[in-house]
Amino acid sequence: MVTMDEHELTYEKAMARIEEITRLLEGRGLPLEESLTLFEEGVRLCRNCMNQLEAAEKRIELILLKDGAPRVGGNGKPLTEPLPESDPKNFPPPSSEDDQES
Repeated sequence: MVTMDEHELTYEKAMARIEEITRLLEGRGLPLEESLTLFEEGVRLCRNCMNQLEAAEKRIELILLKDGAPRVGGNGKPLTEPLPESDPKNFPPPSSEDDQES
């Protein structure tokens, strides 16, 4: 089986390959050795994706630092604020039509 070179994959292509591997493994028609090989590839790809996400997070932190005072707390973690629309008080109460659809 041909495997992709994980170092040359974009995050999106790696995720697509992980999804493909998942479908193949869920199909249950593969010999044990081939299943193990696919599983190992999937684990490597997941680690690659995590590394890419961590690198993106570091880039974001650098951008935020460059644009002004750092928005980090005393523990060094970024300060976050909920989006206004995520506060349940900002949503109107459900209409009676919504209740009838359930």
